[in-house]
Amino acid sequence: MTSIDVVVPTPEGECAASLHTPDGSGPWPAVILYPDAGGVREVLRAMADRLASSGYAGLLPDVYHRTPGWAPFDTGSVFDDPDERARLMGMVRGVTAAMYRSDADAFLDFLSARPEVAGEAVGTTGYCMGGRASLIVAAHRPDRVAAAASFHGGGLGSDTDPDSPHLRAGAIRATVYVAGATDDGSFDDAQRDRLAAALADGGVQHTIETYPAAHGFAVPDNPTFDEAAAERHWAALTALYAEALPRA
Repeated sequence: MTSIDVVVPTPEGECAASLHTPDGSGPWPAVILYPDAGGVREVLRAMADRLASSGYAGLLPDVYHRTPGWAPFDTGSVFDDPDERARLMGMVRGVTAAMYRSDADAFLDFLSARPEVAGEAVGTTGYCMGGRASLIVAAHRPDRVAAAASFHGGGLGSDTDPDSPHLRAGAIRATVYVAGATDDGSFDDAQRDRLAAALADGGVQHTIETYPAAHGFAVPDNPTFDEAAAERHWAALTALYAEALPRA
């Protein structure tokens, strides 16, 4: 695989990102990979490489780019340190749905101009807060997003959040795959049912599954990483893209 560091201009400044592509000459369909709350780090870069190995050009953006110079989080200990936990949650809350939408427009313009990228249809995928971002962006840009996935995403069917993805599910034209976890209060049965109903009412082709795992199951440096669930997630993700974001 090949990865290069890139800079994407956005209305609120430059966003550092990396572009991951398969070996060969391309071009390939593009996927935006939204990181979990820990942000961009080596393990997410490795995941973007694995995605690229399936035949896609993966863009991994720094969703915290409005906080330049932020220090990386140790996902193994962040929730045991009150100060680090507070810093993490403050940064998570600081990235709004409006920011995801604005950045997505910039990411899509960037991808359209890249010689490595084929076509205008893209996929999105994300983990934890990135799973929510994936669905927010799918609803915001139905003209471009053909396949959207969320893995252990939280707040997808919240009854207290005016930006909950289920409230705009009817705008989605992508094929959607959502994997929750049995041990995950951020996406409980009530949220799952709200999201499922909203997607069905909107005529969205979708699959929602609950893995026998905990929140964070797909990302290897999370304490709750589950290898079996992670491999299941890779199989589901590649199947989704094979169906809805086919390679030439």
